[in-house]
Amino acid sequence: MSGFYEELAEILEVEPDQMTADLRLENTSWDSLAVVSTIALIDEQYDRAVNATALAACETVGDIERLIAAHPTESEA
Repeated sequence: MSGFYEELAEILEVEPDQMTADLRLENTSWDSLAVVSTIALIDEQYDRAVNATALAACETVGDIERLIAAHPTESEA
């Protein structure tokens, strides 16, 4: 997930070395635009479609990781 973390750090406007599973999204630029950008990133990196409402409800980077893991790839769906 290192490439994912780097791109997510850019979306969240934080330094890449701050990206940990415990990073609280409320302490970043997590807003509706970031959610949409993250949906596109997840689709691009993992070929998975995640629900915008579920993604917006995430509180930490670890929550995003678990959400990705819980969704099948688009070819499996």
